[in-house]
Amino acid sequence: MSMEERMRPLLQQELADSRKSRAALASDIDSTSDLRRDSNVDDEHDPEGSTIAFELSQSGTLLRDTDARISELEAALTRLDEGRYGRCEACGAEIAEGRLEARPWTRFCITHAGSR
Repeated sequence: MSMEERMRPLLQQELADSRKSRAALASDIDSTSDLRRDSNVDDEHDPEGSTIAFELSQSGTLLRDTDARISELEAALTRLDEGRYGRCEACGAEIAEGRLEARPWTRFCITHAGSR
């Protein structure tokens, strides 16, 4: 079995998991926003208000991170389909199999990963 054949199901599963996480995060954000909107919370003066604002901020950051992960996974699957998977986008060298197993969506070899 080729590396590409082994990586495709891993990427697809990671993408499915990330999409589920995104949906749950979006639902949590909506619920928290609804609670905030329906209450008479003054974030600046209410001790609970700052907690809600902090939770929304954290959830928003997690949502953006999850969106970025989804984009990377979709791009990796596209590279697989186009026969470009496993090549560093910076230098064109083959990405080490161990790196691909650890981060199957990676676009860069270990040498160029730190410079991005």
